[in-house]
Amino acid sequence: MLCDLLKSAVEGDNIYLFVPNLIGYARIILALLSFYTMPYYPTPTLIFYFLSAFLDVFDGYAARYLNQSTKFGALLDQLTDRIGTLCLIFVLGYFYPKYMFWFQLSVAIDIASHWIHTQVSLMTGKTSHKTIDLNENPILRLYYTNRIVLFSFCFANEVFYFALYMLYFYEGPIVIGSVGFWRLCVYLSGPVSAAKTVISVIQMVAACMNCKEIDMAERRAAAAAAKAAKAN
Repeated sequence: MLCDLLKSAVEGDNIYLFVPNLIGYARIILALLSFYTMPYYPTPTLIFYFLSAFLDVFDGYAARYLNQSTKFGALLDQLTDRIGTLCLIFVLGYFYPKYMFWFQLSVAIDIASHWIHTQVSLMTGKTSHKTIDLNENPILRLYYTNRIVLFSFCFANEVFYFALYMLYFYEGPIVIGSVGFWRLCVYLSGPVSAAKTVISVIQMVAACMNCKEIDMAERRAAAAAAKAAKAN
């Protein structure tokens, strides 16, 4: 079995050993290390968490450069992103119990919007949840087709939650007046993170509307088939 695995790795037909997926496994290990240190040790958590997030850039480039894009890799990447942020928010709920409801709401919107959008994308035959038709919502089209916009929103969202995490332990170096670095990061990234949540809601509504169109088309097709059967 080991020989077959090594052979397939050399021949390049084992997607589990594709370079982007190997990077994905490294991201998972780093994320798990950050989860372990997160409740008590902010400095190693900072290193592990952002190394995991940073490698997300390279697995995409590797997939395109080596022609090793796979559905498995896309799922691995998306799940690592979602679970990483989710586990960080778990800890934030523990650190800031006063804001628990808002953390829960953020998680619920993020998971629900991505899940329903991915499912509807599969129903319509799309290969990626980021692939949208030109006649769909223009905000989502800009968000998913402009890499700079997508990266900026996702990066600011991660910075917001992680800055809240670091702020629980200390302010960081003072940068403006009496405002520390981590508090400033919260102030600057917070509005962008909130806007990303609004986009998630728009994504969820758009996916529901597309799902309705699929249902209506299937009902029309079934009615037409029944009418044709009666005519015969």
